[in-house]
Amino acid sequence: MREPPDYRSELTIVGRAGREGLIGIAALIGLAVIPLFHNSYWLSQLTFVAIYAIAGFGLQILLGFAGQVSLGQAAFLASGAYACSYVERLGFGSPAGFAAAIIVSTGLGLLVALPALRMAGLYLGIATMSFGFIIEEVAARWTSVTGGNAGTVVAAIKVGGVSLGQPWQIYYLSWFMCLIVLLLSYNLLRTPTGRAMLAIRDSEIAARSSGVRVARTKGIAFGLSAAFAGLAGALYSHALGFISPEQFTISMSLDLLVMILVGGLGTLRGVLFGSIFLVVSPELMQAVLGLFTSGNTELPGLRPFLFGASLILVLLFQPDGIDAIVTRAGAWLVRYGASLRRR
Repeated sequence: MREPPDYRSELTIVGRAGREGLIGIAALIGLAVIPLFHNSYWLSQLTFVAIYAIAGFGLQILLGFAGQVSLGQAAFLASGAYACSYVERLGFGSPAGFAAAIIVSTGLGLLVALPALRMAGLYLGIATMSFGFIIEEVAARWTSVTGGNAGTVVAAIKVGGVSLGQPWQIYYLSWFMCLIVLLLSYNLLRTPTGRAMLAIRDSEIAARSSGVRVARTKGIAFGLSAAFAGLAGALYSHALGFISPEQFTISMSLDLLVMILVGGLGTLRGVLFGSIFLVVSPELMQAVLGLFTSGNTELPGLRPFLFGASLILVLLFQPDGIDAIVTRAGAWLVRYGASLRRR
């Protein structure tokens, strides 16, 4: 007689253990010791990997899980960055600033969710892109809050009178926040709301016929996506120490979209792979070019060319992204190791 299924794993925080758990522990140990061996430049680059991953998790929930196209994610990063900076300038401290970033961005995300109830696909993408243009213009004009096109300097993070302005401190804080957002996103998929998002992505009509509350689920997807982007924006502003409207353009939204597609649509690991690609690949390409050229090797068009070419190659030859390549490589290594043990 078959035993009834055990659903207790659905109530745990991180799901099943095993090989993936060991890899995760090894990755955490590696991230913890990196500041001991790397210089401040690469430490800042790895900090941006974590920050972009946080924003990417939000976009993955919206696009990869709920199937809602967004070309305005940079607007939510901008709202989080400016809200956090403004609250800190008022003297309320960094915890209040981060809370304000999340609240303001979530509110804007719920506002953007309203047209999503009547739009889909390309039309929704255009609507969210228009919202991004609006936020960019507001940031440029509302000088008393944002500093306008001249930008504004962001002070160091302060918690309980302790300043967290060193690169290694921002690095640890960013990766700690990234881990929390990853756990929240991972467990979202195992809730009724997460499964409702997947149902809407696969077929909105079928989901509605099955009793899924489509409007509520889309609102949650937009709200969570914006909240994570707002948190990323707050961290982004402190990592740079300076923000201006030119940093939060449609180009940033497209970079996040390319990051999701190259990493792997619908997978959380793909977000991490895509974030690494977004930050590290231009540096690696610049270093490779430096081996074959002399003098100034700065190429202004390198980044968009690299991202565009990578996106075309992924769509043509590997639509499932880097995550699928890593998964297949891992399975091959397991089979190869098993064959060696049998010999």
